[in-house]
Amino acid sequence: MAKYVMLTTLTDEGRKTLKGNPERLREVNKEVEAMGARVLAQYALLGSYDFINVLEAPSNEDISRIAFALGARGTLQTLTMAAIEIEDLIHALK
Repeated sequence: MAKYVMLTTLTDEGRKTLKGNPERLREVNKEVEAMGARVLAQYALLGSYDFINVLEAPSNEDISRIAFALGARGTLQTLTMAAIEIEDLIHALK
C-alpha cells in the first residue's frame, strides 16, 4: 500500500468540537480506517498546521476520497501528499 502525509488545519468548528471532546481524535482515526486507510502515526503540531498524519492507503484515489470526506464535514482542511520510501526512490533512480 502507498504511504501519504496529511497535514490538517482545524476550522473554528473543529476546534470547538475537539475542545469539548478530545477523544474525537481517536474516533476520527477509526473512521479513517473504516474508509480504507491505516493511520501509521499522528502528531499535534505548533504552527500553520494542527496535525500531521502518516497514512497508508491502497491508492491516490482512495486517499483523495478520504480527504474529501473529512473536509466535507467542515471541521478541518487537509493537504495530502504522496510519500515515497527512500529505498524505493533510490531503486527507481538506478
